[in-house]
Amino acid sequence: MDMMNTCFVKTMIHAVLRVLLRVLARLLFRVRVQGRGEVLAAGNGQRSRLLVIANHESFLDGILLGLFLPVEKPVFIVHAEYVKRPLLRFILNVLADYLVIDPSNPMAMKHIIRLLESGRPVVIFPEGRITLTGALMKVYEGPAFVAAKTGATLLPVRLDGLSHSYFSKMAHWPRKLFPRITLTILPPTTLPMPDASNAKTRHYRLGEALHRLMQEMALAGSTQCTLYGALSDAIRLHGRRRRVVEDIRQVEYTYHDLLKMSLTFGRLAERFTEPGEKVGLFLPNMASTLGLLLGLSALGRVPAMLNHTAGVNGIQVACNAASIRTLMTSRAFVEQAKLADKLAALQGLERIVYLEDLCGKMTFRDKLWLMGWALWFPRQVEADASPEDAAVVLFTSGSEGKPKGVVLSHRAILANVVQFRAAIGFTHDDRVLNVLPIFHSFGLTTGTLLPLLTGASVFLYPSPLHYRVIPELAYDRACTVLLGTNTFLGNYARFAHPYDFYRFRFVISGAEKLSAAVREQWFEKFGIRILEGYGTTETAPVITVNTPMAYRSGTVGQFLPGIEYRLQSVPGIEHGGVLHVHGPNVMSGYLQADNPGVLHTPVSSEGADWHDTGDIVEVDSDGFVHIVGRVKRFAKVAGEMVSLEAVEKLAQTASPDGFHAASIQPDPGKGEAPVLFTTDEHLNRAILQKAAQQLGISELSVPKKIVRVDELPLLGTGKTDYVTLQRMAEEA
Repeated sequence: MDMMNTCFVKTMIHAVLRVLLRVLARLLFRVRVQGRGEVLAAGNGQRSRLLVIANHESFLDGILLGLFLPVEKPVFIVHAEYVKRPLLRFILNVLADYLVIDPSNPMAMKHIIRLLESGRPVVIFPEGRITLTGALMKVYEGPAFVAAKTGATLLPVRLDGLSHSYFSKMAHWPRKLFPRITLTILPPTTLPMPDASNAKTRHYRLGEALHRLMQEMALAGSTQCTLYGALSDAIRLHGRRRRVVEDIRQVEYTYHDLLKMSLTFGRLAERFTEPGEKVGLFLPNMASTLGLLLGLSALGRVPAMLNHTAGVNGIQVACNAASIRTLMTSRAFVEQAKLADKLAALQGLERIVYLEDLCGKMTFRDKLWLMGWALWFPRQVEADASPEDAAVVLFTSGSEGKPKGVVLSHRAILANVVQFRAAIGFTHDDRVLNVLPIFHSFGLTTGTLLPLLTGASVFLYPSPLHYRVIPELAYDRACTVLLGTNTFLGNYARFAHPYDFYRFRFVISGAEKLSAAVREQWFEKFGIRILEGYGTTETAPVITVNTPMAYRSGTVGQFLPGIEYRLQSVPGIEHGGVLHVHGPNVMSGYLQADNPGVLHTPVSSEGADWHDTGDIVEVDSDGFVHIVGRVKRFAKVAGEMVSLEAVEKLAQTASPDGFHAASIQPDPGKGEAPVLFTTDEHLNRAILQKAAQQLGISELSVPKKIVRVDELPLLGTGKTDYVTLQRMAEEA
């Protein structure tokens, strides 16, 4: 009887303590739980085996899950190191049952399997440790194997906010005493046992599947705002004094400075633009360009990023497609870049506004609005906007035809920021050197907005063509991340000192295929492994990328979380198919010059909201993507499909130090014939035939016509200008 009374008293004490802790947590951390219905869908641990998985941000993670997770009598899997802390051990004893495991003990997973088979729900952190980067750490295979072995239902739970608390291990992040905390319960799922020939492969594939599921958890509720709203959130999280942007003027701008600049530009632009109007920006990589972009977006205008390196015809087509009436630029930029003739040749513009002229138009009332209200209540300044509204208009490169306007919503851009960060862990300490133009989707989303919205800093440099200056700048500013194309990275490596890139954590290549020669040069000279990715302007832009945890040389990596794909076969091509993608980062639609201002929503043969990339790819058994070539970049030689990408690869193998590009010209006998343009004076057909034999490439891929050029024609984005090459091929 006494024992029963004692147990009853202990139970009551535990219940009271749980209620008090729950009330205290709600008061201090304003805890919000989303997706309670998903627990019922998972069976709540009563009708099925339930394994709860969560990301690991702090020492409070298990406590908060124990307090707010609506699962009956869960068992928490706790690392042996944590129970050495008396306070944590006491709270765990109050909240729930727990099992202490040592990850080095091979029997640990068997204990968890027995718990699940007994019907007890289990809570586990697959990362095994608290994050040190703010992003996903290494995911262990054990929990995935347990889920597959027992057939358990996986219930993913996303914790947000704790990485900025004093209970995290993020020593260099801005910390808050009581940050707002959100628990998002995602739809339940399962991990079937893979069909593989051996246990090692099964374990690897299960680990990869769980890692991808953990990445997709990062997308939960992360894109339900606008660009300006995301900026406001970043300011609140990282602090107004955080220095985030620097440009060639060597002035470091804080979040407060950038907010002030954005609100000023937005306020002044309201006077000569209309809500929803697409405003052309004709500006280089500068802090003022970023401020103007965000300011226009905040006040309900849509910045249209014009490529100032394009010809007059290309710029005119872009202006016509987006129905641009107002163009904003800088007198200093126009003069230094010698663009006055281009501007003068443009037709249909109602006004050209120079930033220098705006400086003197700030009235006393404007200053009072800015200093007395807007700066301190930034979220209330924003015009009514939806995440699905147009955030920016970018233009396709025109490498294969006329530029088209690509309308990207706030949702698409922010989704791609979250997707990319889930794959590659940018931290608060990173400094991005962005030499890619902001009018290019890679330069805008990945090079500028990603660091800005995640607390890292960015140095904006106006031209990627300064091959000697940029390595020195990377060294001087201690940059840790560089984005570039194959052409640019190859030239930086030629002129850089071996120690210039000593701080680099990530060098990310995109926009064109990374050659083996450039990859090897960077590894041999700097000890750096280039992470090659792939994307399109229409997908904001990144679709796949190699990461430090998932890397395969010669591929463009695995698909980012949240992206679905399908391959459509192409007659005459044995391996791979045309890539169609669907996901939150897909564009809203096209704007075309032949139907100005009218949005053409993306539709592929796979259905609405799918994008046909026009690229032929192969996806291997581990999910790595191999680019075969573009549909438009195949020549039909004697009835056989010959990839121009393969011709270029052949030339690169035969002449690693040269630059090569292939095009097509009519051939009376065979229909079409590839033409190779090269900077190598000594490259000839005999050398190419020898390389083809080594690679096992068909004789049809060896071009008969080789044209030597001093340099290949490039677009401002660093891509090869295939329109110009096609014209050169026809003239050759």
